[in-house]
Amino acid sequence: MIKIVIIEDEKPAVDKLKHLLLGTGEEITIIRILGSVEESVNWLSSNVSPDLIFMDIQLSDGIAFEIFESVNIISPVIFTTAFDTYAIRAFKVNSIDYLLKPIEAELLKHALKKYRDHYPNPLSDKINQMISQIPITYKSRFLIKTGEHFRSVSVTDIESFFIQERSTFFITNESKILDIDFSLDQLEKLVNPDDFFRANRNYLINIHYIRDMIGYSGNRIKLKMRSGNYPEPVIISRERVNAFKQRMDN
Repeated sequence: MIKIVIIEDEKPAVDKLKHLLLGTGEEITIIRILGSVEESVNWLSSNVSPDLIFMDIQLSDGIAFEIFESVNIISPVIFTTAFDTYAIRAFKVNSIDYLLKPIEAELLKHALKKYRDHYPNPLSDKINQMISQIPITYKSRFLIKTGEHFRSVSVTDIESFFIQERSTFFITNESKILDIDFSLDQLEKLVNPDDFFRANRNYLINIHYIRDMIGYSGNRIKLKMRSGNYPEPVIISRERVNAFKQRMDN
């Protein structure tokens, strides 16, 4: 069974793709239909990755590549679009095919065959369920080298991680800035998501150190952290605002 998410903002296009998919003879279940960049970011950030994503490129609030800037998408993607101008960019992300609208049934079957060839043994629902029941262990400390010395820093003492000039740093509860040899994407997987939230491309913040939340332009939110030692304002990006509100309203 292939679990599919469709990202498409036009209902006729959704209906046609569903009809074509169900006519391929493959065992398919469509678990979600998403209609915008914002909705896609919010859903993909908080749900288990599907087996396969069909993704239109031009959506109601932007282009689909913005989703990849906010979410680490591990699912293979088949792009569907009326334009061929994005083909090169599409294959720079984890795309396995690029279908031009109107989608032809035979080309769709060929795209699914490519998926099967690249992912021949998808995990069964039972195995996925077993994996989901394995407790996840997050890091509790980071060993940091400063000059000739080493320092072990508790994750609970870290106010935020951030990127500056292509290097990654963190700020402690003592307002000290230290560098760390991880990317923000790596750190996001290492620390407990109950405590840390990816505010934007450059900031991963510890929500327990938020001092104030202020409405900002473009429906964004500006944060004041306990430490004022920041190289720039900490802004919740437009794509992450809904997820942030849900997190803070638990």
